[in-house]
Amino acid sequence: MGYHGVLPHERVEGQLFIVDVVLHLSLAPAAEGDALAATVDYGELANRVVKAVESDPVDLIETVADRVAGIALSYERVDSVDVTVHKPNAPIEVPFADVAVTLRRDRA
Repeated sequence: MGYHGVLPHERVEGQLFIVDVVLHLSLAPAAEGDALAATVDYGELANRVVKAVESDPVDLIETVADRVAGIALSYERVDSVDVTVHKPNAPIEVPFADVAVTLRRDRA
């Protein structure tokens, strides 16, 4: 649940946000050694993403996506990340299945 949006009621009532995160990194060290320390702990990452989505309301889901990308890139093994933020209950007056933005951020 997050409280992001331009409209006042979005900041009061909140709504569901779904976030997809695709990390780009070498998986060879983790696969060769079967060691969690050689990759990204996706459970830890997921908890950090949820906390980021649930806190500090902003107007745009683009800003939320950028925030999540920054979290993913804080893991030194991650070279780049694709983040999609879905807002399936966006206050739009026409029928729709989903509203989403996707961004890619690279370490360099």
